[in-house]
Amino acid sequence: MSLFWRIFALNAVGLVVAAALLLGPVTVSTPVLPAEAFVVLVGLASLLAVNAVVLRVGLAPLGRLARAMTDADLLHPGARAVVSGPVETAELIRTYNSMLDRLEAERATSAARALSAQERERHRIARELHDEVGQTLTAVLLQLKRVADRAPDDLRGEVGQAQEATRAGLDEIRRIARRLRPGVLDELGLVSALRSLAAEFTTHGLTVGLDVRPGLPALTEETELVLYRVAQEALTNTARHSGADRVELRLRPAADGVELLVRDNGRGPGPAAGEGAGVLGMRERALLIGATFTFGPGLGGGTAVRLRAAPAALPPPGGDLR
Repeated sequence: MSLFWRIFALNAVGLVVAAALLLGPVTVSTPVLPAEAFVVLVGLASLLAVNAVVLRVGLAPLGRLARAMTDADLLHPGARAVVSGPVETAELIRTYNSMLDRLEAERATSAARALSAQERERHRIARELHDEVGQTLTAVLLQLKRVADRAPDDLRGEVGQAQEATRAGLDEIRRIARRLRPGVLDELGLVSALRSLAAEFTTHGLTVGLDVRPGLPALTEETELVLYRVAQEALTNTARHSGADRVELRLRPAADGVELLVRDNGRGPGPAAGEGAGVLGMRERALLIGATFTFGPGLGGGTAVRLRAAPAALPPPGGDLR
């Protein structure tokens, strides 16, 4: 029965009972006797109680829908309001769930376009840094070498310092270009790219242990890029914010695809810590390939970033690989 007919039926019953009392043998004396007042009050209280119960039961699904709308987050897809209640309420909940389906699909499509454009821009900037700025600094370094060979003894020290500064700038340009577009990922695959990433972040204060388990399934190019970018962002956050001196970078096959784990021994995110731009970026990338992403404190302390690529993110058997 719809909410309209429930409330209408309840009100109709109340009016019918009132009319029957007026037309029936029941009378009310003047002044009102205590017994008569008691009967009237009991009848009124009963009608109000039944009316409250009907409204509470009928409007409860709307309260659940309001809470579901408040908690909705497109970065945590899949949560839907339970369809229940009268016909009108159930139809409203189904409409809301359909709207969430469309919003999640449209957001995934727009995020994929945005991240694809971002990767193309990264590639363009990396190429320009390597081809233009890198070659210019290389030419400057060669010129400084010729100047140092002909410079007087009292100037060779300063020219040498200029050479070292130029060489350091050239190395930094190459490092930035590698981080913008990891050529090793395109040329040698994910495992070699992760090995290079671990070596890059291993410094005097941070040790990155790489553990790649055998039996990894074949991955699409998009999946490998997302795994690499998530590992890169997780290691960057660890180096900048965690205060850790040891990081575990692990890639292994899982029952539902492949799992990436980045876990450190630092301070951890804390119970009240929110998700910053880096974590939100990792979550968005995971959504692009249908992967499950979790971020939080590790079992033994520190921070753990886990990404598990679902079977839908993997290429079909016999499909074209990169």
